[in-house]
Amino acid sequence: MTNTKKLSIISLTWPIFLESLLFMLMGNADTLMLSQYSDSSVASVGVANQIISFAIVMFGFVSAGAAVIISQYIGARKFENAKQVSAVALVCSLIFGLVVSVIFITSRKLLLSFMDLSDSLFYEAEFFLSVVGGFIFVQAILTTVGAILRSHGYTRDTLFVTVVMNLLNVTGNALAIFGLFGFPVLGAQGVAFSTVISRLVATIIAIIIMFKRIGNPFRTIQFKQFPFMYVKNILKIGLPAAGENLSYSGYQIMMTFFITSMGTLALTTRVYTQNIMMFIFLFAIAIGQGGQIMIGQLMGAKKYNEIYEKCFTYLKAAIPMSTLGAIIFYFLAEPILSLFTNNQEIISTGQTLLLLGIILEPGRAFNIIIINALRAAGDVKFPVQIGVLSMWGVGVVFGYILGVVLDFGLIGIWIAFIIDEWLRGIIMLFRWRSRAWQSKNVLSDVA
Repeated sequence: MTNTKKLSIISLTWPIFLESLLFMLMGNADTLMLSQYSDSSVASVGVANQIISFAIVMFGFVSAGAAVIISQYIGARKFENAKQVSAVALVCSLIFGLVVSVIFITSRKLLLSFMDLSDSLFYEAEFFLSVVGGFIFVQAILTTVGAILRSHGYTRDTLFVTVVMNLLNVTGNALAIFGLFGFPVLGAQGVAFSTVISRLVATIIAIIIMFKRIGNPFRTIQFKQFPFMYVKNILKIGLPAAGENLSYSGYQIMMTFFITSMGTLALTTRVYTQNIMMFIFLFAIAIGQGGQIMIGQLMGAKKYNEIYEKCFTYLKAAIPMSTLGAIIFYFLAEPILSLFTNNQEIISTGQTLLLLGIILEPGRAFNIIIINALRAAGDVKFPVQIGVLSMWGVGVVFGYILGVVLDFGLIGIWIAFIIDEWLRGIIMLFRWRSRAWQSKNVLSDVA
């Protein structure tokens, strides 16, 4: 059994890329299969998933904070401390996950009431939210176990877990939506059950792998003398780190609220187009997450000049690939959108949005790469502050003016996305060049 392994950005990135691809395919499998059942079911599940994604970010601060601290401890060759942080993070994830699950079960009607859904959409969204949201604590644990494994360099293991989860999810969807082998047709309800079961099985497998790779982390702590100092530092890093993602999720929900006022057709178009665009920034996500692990370990070793140059290396790879991906998906827009729907208005609008994606995606790549690098270095507050100001002060304002007031619809919303992403990206670039992150080494504040 080993505590860590020799890492390279390529060995880290390709499993993360495939894992992210499969994770997105899981969501697209739900959408594609449901589209054969009902466009309205796609819209209701899409709205419910928007709220669930917001919640995942809420408890994701535990895994985000733990990942940074574990990576830096490994870089400093303090493997026992890394195990202790892992154990504390798992306990915290379970507690916060259970709290969020209870909130979903008891407040699902209230949460959905803000989305201005029709009665038919509301019923399906409520059921999906109660089932998937009620078991969201499982995802909380899975997210943290994945962060622990990736921080130790075991990205292939998290890829394996995601493959299993996808296969189970697709199989469950096929049974519930198409009624294979005499299974009752359950539509969106069946997708909800399939999602929960696949996540539960994946979590069990991930925990078994974690115990095999790094040992039982709980043996390093005593619950009678629980190391709350690690909780403090996980929160110190994790809360601001998750704050940026939390702001982004809330920002997306606000934009979704604007879109629901445009009608079910606009909402469905947004769901289809957004699912497609997720594939475009996959490479940037993989480079950003792989870079976060590398930079975190280098930060623990205090190799600041090497860290500074690596961020620009990652940018030079991610931005051209994101741009190329956006161009390819634009030219393939019609056949891809036709897989989801035969509604020509949805296809036409979706094509225009994917055209705007050629401008949007390079800006998004800036944010993904540099924010991950800043987070790995421990510089977590600045991205949150700028993110809140830009998303809500620029993105939401322009989204409302262009999309709703001037009646540009989804095109106006997408233009607002472009303005926000590029503004934040340029500001993040100046922050990295200032080297202010060099004074944020987490281990200097950790016992």
